[in-house]
Parts: sequence; structure tokens; C-alpha cells
Amino acid sequence: MLDNKKSVFKLGRLSVALLIAGCSSMVMADKFSDAAQNWVGSEFTPSTLTEKQQMNEMSWFTEAAKPYRGMEINVASETLTTHEYESKTLAKAFFEITGIKVNHDLIQEGDVVEKLQTQMQSGINIYDAYVNDSDLIGTHFRYGKVVPISDFIAGEGKAVTNPDLDLQDFIGLDFTTGPDGKVYQLPDQQFANLYWFRADWFADEDLKKRFKAEYGYELGVPVNWSAYEDIAEFFTVKVKEIDGERVYGHMDYGKKDPSLGWRFTDSWLSMAGAGDKGLPNGLPVDEWGIRVEGCNPVGSSVSRGGATNGPAAVYATAKYVEWLDKYAPPEAPGMTFGEAGPVPAQGAIAQQIFWYTAFTADMTKPGPVVNEDGTPKWRMAPSPLGPYWEEGMKVGYQDTGAWTFLKSTPVDRRKAAWLYAQFVVSKSVSLKKTIVGLTPIRESDLNSQEMTDLAPKLGGLVEFYRSDAREQWTPTGTNVPDYPKLAQLWWQYVSEAASGEKTAQQAMDGLAAAQDKVMERLERANAQGECGPKLNPEKDPQYWLSQPGAPKAKLPNEKPQGKTIAYKDLIAG
Repeated sequence: MLDNKKSVFKLGRLSVALLIAGCSSMVMADKFSDAAQNWVGSEFTPSTLTEKQQMNEMSWFTEAAKPYRGMEINVASETLTTHEYESKTLAKAFFEITGIKVNHDLIQEGDVVEKLQTQMQSGINIYDAYVNDSDLIGTHFRYGKVVPISDFIAGEGKAVTNPDLDLQDFIGLDFTTGPDGKVYQLPDQQFANLYWFRADWFADEDLKKRFKAEYGYELGVPVNWSAYEDIAEFFTVKVKEIDGERVYGHMDYGKKDPSLGWRFTDSWLSMAGAGDKGLPNGLPVDEWGIRVEGCNPVGSSVSRGGATNGPAAVYATAKYVEWLDKYAPPEAPGMTFGEAGPVPAQGAIAQQIFWYTAFTADMTKPGPVVNEDGTPKWRMAPSPLGPYWEEGMKVGYQDTGAWTFLKSTPVDRRKAAWLYAQFVVSKSVSLKKTIVGLTPIRESDLNSQEMTDLAPKLGGLVEFYRSDAREQWTPTGTNVPDYPKLAQLWWQYVSEAASGEKTAQQAMDGLAAAQDKVMERLERANAQGECGPKLNPEKDPQYWLSQPGAPKAKLPNEKPQGKTIAYKDLIAG
């Protein structure tokens, strides 16, 4: 009897405990649901989803995050407006909706690569995920240190993969896919480098008349480097002042700094026409001048079939030095990427051949280059092309920052980080994130009415991303076997030409030899498996220069007639 009473008592306590647990669970569920409702109703608008669809997506995140609730994860990205929004706003929202805390660190791009490289080499988990440029795709697919997200989605990450992720909606997926067909990284933000110019000055009747009298053709968007050079000279040397202010026809930077290398590896050579035809990157020779045979890099020097020190690359480097010296503001040679970036928005620059659309958000703020009604005085357009460029080649560079997961990260932490990565690119939040940072990643966002309404204030950004042309702007491709090791060579050798210490030919000869040396070491170490470098033996450069494609022989005339197009005709198609 006594035992029966104890049993009844125990059952009673159990029932109460279950009741409390149930209530607690309901309270918790309400807490996360309430948070989702608050964020959807306030911050996550506009969205391409209906409010009900957004709530369904948020409910999925809440449910999928249950096993990882209470966990604290660490992720890293470079410092961009888009990532600041993620770090300050979306990480907080994710915590309130899922219970997973995210420390989203914003560091310099070089530091992101360094931390990633350290983790790859040491196997020690520094970050649970990185937003790492897709420029490293050739590195990732060769070293085998990165978890391909297509494998993860199909395997151990299946239960934590958003059923509404819609991979095909991402416009940059080709850039994060390896030659083996696997998707290695999930695009988070992307921006292109485009020509930038003062549309108000280009429309000025007096300036148009003076330019035509001087050069024999219309002042307009330059189609080739000859016209860009003429326009640079016109504003810097002939016009000199507008409304009493000194003006310049060109902007660039030249300080011996890692960012100088990006100026070149981000397509300076391909715009001149140094590589081969092929999208997303030239084959067999890419825009870095590296030749591949099969999947093996075989050399960057002309003597090995590469084009890093070929005539087109030397021409591109010589023009960079000449324009920086003759047509840019006197302080430009001492500037870095970050210092030079805001200069066009200060109102004294007529054009820039290669300008990152990541600066669009800053360029639309009230100031010298914005009209009183908020519309810009400037426009963006395709960059002009050098004399070596041929139809079928890439036209410019596109930066695609993408979520990257390493095998050295413990699986549970990787799963929690994967949830966060999917959250910040989910359709529930991506349109708002695009409007804040102007670095679009989804087709559905680009085609939204909100982006149509915003287009007049963005100087051509929406029109560019809605056109097929965007496929001709691509990141570094798979020919580059080890981006961190090779990229650090570029700024050191290019700076020798920028400072006048060496000629363009000498600087590029040194760069090509240094790249080949790194690839030789990789070959000897056999660290990259069957797709690692296998260098060609050296031959007389004339052998390669007489073959079709890159490396291309020197043109007898590197400055053909300048050619421009009216912006209205360009937009009309």
C-alpha cells in the first residue's frame, strides 16, 4: 500500500515535471516565434517572400537549430557594408530566432586569408566559417581542406539545410564551383569592377565641343583604352579646372601595399587582353597569365607557355604606370586601395577605368557627386578594353565573397555555422541586405519591384546586374593553384614598376619567374594531388608567341583610334 502511494506520488511528480517541461518548451517556442515575428515585421522588409512564407522559413530555422541551441560560434569576414549589416543586425536576429550566438568578426581581407591559411595548415579550428573570396576556388579544390557545400548538403549537413535555400537562385554559383562540378562555397555578397564617370561633365555642351575639336570624336563612354587615355589627358591637361576646382581625368593608387596586387589580379591584365578566350576565365591561359593543361598549371612565364610577362601584360603594366604618373592626382601614387576608393566621391575626378561597385552605397550619400533630389551625377558602365582583348574573353572582375567551411572545424560547430550562413542569405532577409549593402547575390532580389524603384539612384548598378553582361565579369578562376602564395607576389613586383625602380618588362619578368618558382615548389612537394602544378620545360619564347591565343605577340600599333559611345545608346543596348 505504502509502495503504491509512493508510486502514485512518483507518477504525480513526473506528471508535474512533464507539465513544467511542456510549458517551458511552449514558452521557449513562443519566445523564438515572437522574435521571428518581430524581425519579420520590422527589419526583414521588403522581401521577395510574403510575410507568411517568411514566418515559415524562420520556423524552420528555429526548429533546425534546436540541437545547437546555447552554442556560441565564431565566423569571420572582411569589413564591407554588407558584412557590417550581418555582424551588427543579422547575427542578433539569428540569436533571438534560433538561440545560437554568433561572434561575426570583421577584419581586413588579408587577415581573413591569413587566418584561413593558418587553419588549413595547422588543422586548428580558428573560425567555424569564413566569408572567403571565391578567388581561392583553385586553392580549395586542389588542397582538399575545404568541405564542398554540395557534398555537405547531400551528406552530414542534410538535416540542417534549408529546404528553401534555392541554390539555383544565386547568380554567382559558377564562380564557387570547381572543375569537378562540386560547389565549394555559398555566395554571400558580390560586386563588380566597372567604369565610373561624371555623366554631368560628359553631357556639358562646352566640354563636348572642346573634346571633339581636340581629338576628332565625341566625348562619351570610352570603348577602348585609347579613348580612356584621351579623356584622361583632356580633363587633367586641357580642362584642368571646373567651377574653379582642379580636376583630373584618371584615378588610381600606387603605394607599395598588398592592395596594389588586387589592382592587377582583379583583371587589369584581362581588360588589356592578356589571356585567352573563355568564360568564366580564359583557357588555357587565364587573366593571371597562368597556363593549364588538363587541370595542371604548367607555367606563367612566356617561356613555359604562360602570359604573365607577355607583350599584353607588359603593355597593361606600362599604361598603369604612365596614367598614374600623368593623369591622376599627385597624391594617388602614395595611396592604398582603401585611401583611393572614396576619392571620386569628393568631386574632382572625371572617370575611373576600374571602380568597385562595393562603393555604390557610399557614392549615393549627399555630397559633391549627388544631385539635390538624390540622383547621382555619375554613372557606371562597362570598362574600356585594351588592344589585345578579343571577343569571347572576360571583360572585368567580380568579387564574390562566399561562405567557406573547413574540414578541421568540428561537425557540430560546422552545422551551427552553416545555419547562420544560410540565414544571412535566405530569401527572408536577402533583399533587405541587398538594399543596405548593394552587393546582390540572388536573381529573385534583382528582379524585384523594389530594385526597379531604386535603380534611378544607383547609377546603372541594377541595369548591369539584370543584363547578360554580368557573366563576363568574373573572379579569379581555377588556374591559380595557391592564391595566398601567388597573390602576395604581385604587389611586390608591380610596385617596382610603379616606383620607377624597374621597367614594366623587368617587373613582369620578375613576377612570372617568381610565380613559376612557387609552382615548382608545389610540384616538388606534391601537396595538391593530381591537379597540382606540373611545369612545362622552358622553350624559346618565340615558339609560344607564334602559337594561336595567349601569350600574344606584340601588336605593331597598341593605340588604335579612340572610340566612345553615348551612355544613352549603351543603355539602349
